[in-house]
Amino acid sequence: MSLSLRQIALSCVLFFVPLQAFAERSVTIFAAASLQTALHEIAKEYGGQIVLSFGGSGQIARQVGHGAPADIVFLAHPGWMDWLDQEGHLAPDTRANVVGNALVVAGKSGADPIVNVSAATLLSRLQGGRLAVGDTRAVPAGIYAKQWFENIGVWADLRPVLAETQNVRAALALVERGETALGVVYRTDVAAAVDVVSLYSIPGTMHDPIVYPVAITRGKTAPHVTEFMAFLLSDASFDIFASHGFSQVVSR
Repeated sequence: MSLSLRQIALSCVLFFVPLQAFAERSVTIFAAASLQTALHEIAKEYGGQIVLSFGGSGQIARQVGHGAPADIVFLAHPGWMDWLDQEGHLAPDTRANVVGNALVVAGKSGADPIVNVSAATLLSRLQGGRLAVGDTRAVPAGIYAKQWFENIGVWADLRPVLAETQNVRAALALVERGETALGVVYRTDVAAAVDVVSLYSIPGTMHDPIVYPVAITRGKTAPHVTEFMAFLLSDASFDIFASHGFSQVVSR
């Protein structure tokens, strides 16, 4: 016996509602590329429906500013979070500084450590090639790297040979593939890389503090979102961050 149109419509509604409710329980996070490895592990530990999207912090901030469907935004630079806050894109009283990081000069495994940093030393290591770094105008790792270059007086010499990328993991990939001899990346990126090592640890006094702020976006404070946010700020998550080389920032 064939079903009536009314019965078909009712069955479709009954089938659609649970799927819609299930989708509404997922949490979408737009996060800095350098958080990729740690956040995948945290999402797995949490066990819920977590959707992760990664990119450069400046790119992410602009996407959220244009209405991208992020429930939580997790950046690698307070300046971009300040901009989102000023533009009214964050839920009030949800922002927290979560972890910190450090910059290093990275190279392929087997390369000699860099002892005396100067324009001549770095250019010699490059052997006519380029130095990989995040976009020095928008990517936090690139912004911090530029501050270091300026503070040690090598910016004018190195600027013409920089290979600037859309995010720090893209800079790391250039080093991994041997397309550049050196790259300025985060300590945590080296920990996640294959056949890449830290050749020089950049002193934290040579650039602004590296702090990763997180916040819920405006209108997205549903219980399933705030529950994941609480887990993100829990000791369990901090243990995972620490295992990947991040330092804890006490500002929750």
